[in-house]
Amino acid sequence: MAAERGGSPRLCPGEEEEAEAEAPPLGLDSLVEEAAAAAPSAGFRLTAVRREPAVRLQHGVSGLEPLAWSEDHRVSVCTARSIAALEQLSDVHSGGQEMVIHRTAVPAPSAACLLKVGPKKEVAECKEKFANSMDPTVSQTFMLDRVFNPEGKSLPPMRGFKYSSWSPLGCDANGRCLLAALTMDNRLTIHANLNRLQWVQLVDLTEMYGERLYEANYKLSKADAPRGELGDFPEFQRRHSMQTPVRMEWSGICTTQQVKHNNECRDVGSVLLAVLFENGNIAVWQFQLPFLGKESITSCNTIESGISSPSVLSWWEYEHNNRKMSGLIVGSAFGPVKILPVNLKAVKGYFTLRQPVVLWQEMDQLPVHSIKCIPLYHPYQKCSCSLVVAARGAYVFWCLLLISKAGLNVHNSHVTGLHSLPIVSMTADKQNGTVYTCSSDGKVRQLIPIFTDVALKFEHQLIKLSEVFGSVRTHGIAVSPCGAYLAVITTEGMTNGLHPVSKNYQVQFVTLKTFEEAAAQLLESSVQNLFRQVDLTDLVRWKILKDKHIPQFLQEALDKKIESCGSTYFWRLKLFLLRILYQSMQKAPSEVMWRPSHEDTKILISDSPGMGSTEDDQEEGTSKQASRQSLCDTGKGMDIDDTADDSLPQSSDIGGREPMEEKLLEIQAQIEAVEMHLTREHMKRVLGEVYLHTWITENTSIPTRGVCDFLMSDAGYDDRTARVLIGHILKKMNKQTFPEHCSLCKEILPFTDRKQAVCSNGHIWLRCFLTYQSCQSLVYRRCLLHDSIARHPTPEDPEWIKRLLQGPCTFCDSPVF
Repeated sequence: MAAERGGSPRLCPGEEEEAEAEAPPLGLDSLVEEAAAAAPSAGFRLTAVRREPAVRLQHGVSGLEPLAWSEDHRVSVCTARSIAALEQLSDVHSGGQEMVIHRTAVPAPSAACLLKVGPKKEVAECKEKFANSMDPTVSQTFMLDRVFNPEGKSLPPMRGFKYSSWSPLGCDANGRCLLAALTMDNRLTIHANLNRLQWVQLVDLTEMYGERLYEANYKLSKADAPRGELGDFPEFQRRHSMQTPVRMEWSGICTTQQVKHNNECRDVGSVLLAVLFENGNIAVWQFQLPFLGKESITSCNTIESGISSPSVLSWWEYEHNNRKMSGLIVGSAFGPVKILPVNLKAVKGYFTLRQPVVLWQEMDQLPVHSIKCIPLYHPYQKCSCSLVVAARGAYVFWCLLLISKAGLNVHNSHVTGLHSLPIVSMTADKQNGTVYTCSSDGKVRQLIPIFTDVALKFEHQLIKLSEVFGSVRTHGIAVSPCGAYLAVITTEGMTNGLHPVSKNYQVQFVTLKTFEEAAAQLLESSVQNLFRQVDLTDLVRWKILKDKHIPQFLQEALDKKIESCGSTYFWRLKLFLLRILYQSMQKAPSEVMWRPSHEDTKILISDSPGMGSTEDDQEEGTSKQASRQSLCDTGKGMDIDDTADDSLPQSSDIGGREPMEEKLLEIQAQIEAVEMHLTREHMKRVLGEVYLHTWITENTSIPTRGVCDFLMSDAGYDDRTARVLIGHILKKMNKQTFPEHCSLCKEILPFTDRKQAVCSNGHIWLRCFLTYQSCQSLVYRRCLLHDSIARHPTPEDPEWIKRLLQGPCTFCDSPVF
């Protein structure tokens, strides 16, 4: 266990890990004691395994925390020219064992960002005045400050990104995450990836905030006293510092009430973005969901933190007895950490602190580099609690907050002896509270919180990346949403005591869970969504592709889950496993498919009429025939199990082909059966929506009669719920059929296939898998894994059809683009 020391405003006696009242002696004289206390725990063993591929970056990384992993499984990497976005996919159509990554990029703006501190003409005159000032404290300060001179002139341009932050899942038009990006020249923008191939900038918050300050004459409230003129250098600095972003962080999704024109109230989802500025102010932007641009901005409020030299920001969200509390945790470059109250107006179920809570008040000159807030459950106190961890130099500061009858209890301390160098990056798995820290020498520490009667202690383990990747230097880490992978930015380390000549920046992945742990987590998941657990399904996919079979314990456990609860989530998981098993048994092509076969060309030339066969050609043909015969003999001598493990046998090997083909046909039949079950379940849901939203006989544009007939067409399908529902719908339809018609020839489109509709003239239209309507247009949407297609909503669609079209794929839970 790591040594822990620290002061606490409310202390519990008898805990060795907590100091009584004194500040921790964190000087150099305690390094020997810290090193002795840094022995790894024997209770936890983590085996990190390398996961291919390693993604090479085109440019060097930039910023203090260059790596972030979103809830929808995209990794953002801040570089000197762009933000590289790496999307992890659990591909069911590929037999390769490597991790499938879809790569895009958010380019840095070409024009420099100039903060709005006044009229353009006046600002130009002031810059000329300060640059030519006879006072060197003014002229040199102005010329060397890149906030005043982002274009650089004789200096290199300030290109690249300083920080990036992902929003929660469900914020953009497709229900995915938004990306907030902060450039090196202090431009804060929000981007969305709407069509998977291109990122779109939705809003420039730096420009909007500058306009707001300009209209308010650079005062936060009307009661503020007037400041100096722009020509005064301190005022010139103040106007820049009050709109220079340092960090920004997203809150969780909250619910607000919106009043309609008829005075009805409806619940609207919203999200908050807190932006920390250089002068200590915090701007809290409120966005209505889905966020589409400027029109989705609800409000912007500014909070004065009172912290000098702020360095980091994080949201504090705490839930106690179904009451949610929120605040902002701010850290300083001088050491202090405190929580600020945030008043969330018109937000349902949210409360705030009455006054700021100081977590650490010592000005010990240890800058706060990173802050993470983790919600946990205290097993001894039988209540929820909040764990705040912060990287300060080479140490980890932690603070446990829980609400009791006496009020808010605060326990804090430091974990020392983890690294011999300062911590360059810290990440946390919010599902189990595990914290990961790393230093630049390639050493990663895993910290596992263990609760005691009152507070907690940490068990820790050292992960040496040099044993996984070789000699490397690390620049950032991020853990996947379900804790299965750790992403690491690395460059070459020292070789024989020498530094590398050039740096190649790479994003590499290591596993943090075993296959058994990932499978157990998928079976006991409370999320019940495959798309939100892509990192876990990728571990399972990797195991099945390597072993070419589904482990028996997983099959039995999944069958029990399906029999006990019958949730469609477990059917989708079963479909995923069968698809991966089918891909593992497919024969890998021995050659590139597009490459021409020269051998066939020679045979055709020699066998063509009118062409003679020379002696060399005959010898060549004889040798080829002998080689084919030897290969055939070798194949016959192989064991059937070995053939099944490698690939499908050649068509000439009749004895080995039949068992493999029979097994593939059996798996294919199981896949089709599971797909049909999921289709029927979704058809019942669609028919339920039709029944609830139709009062009289009307054409809803959904082929209701065709769906009913398709459900009842199989004599072996006996579902009492479906029969009762269909009976009510047919009674309401009053013998009307409302068939679909082909837009080309006006013929009726019969509902005989769930995937497509074919008219009598042979015109084929694909069907929407969400509403089972025929997509009679050239533009439609597609599932992320290309499982199914869906049509776009139209203005004529009622609200309940639009809600159906917002759903994920019924086979893999993936969003639709």
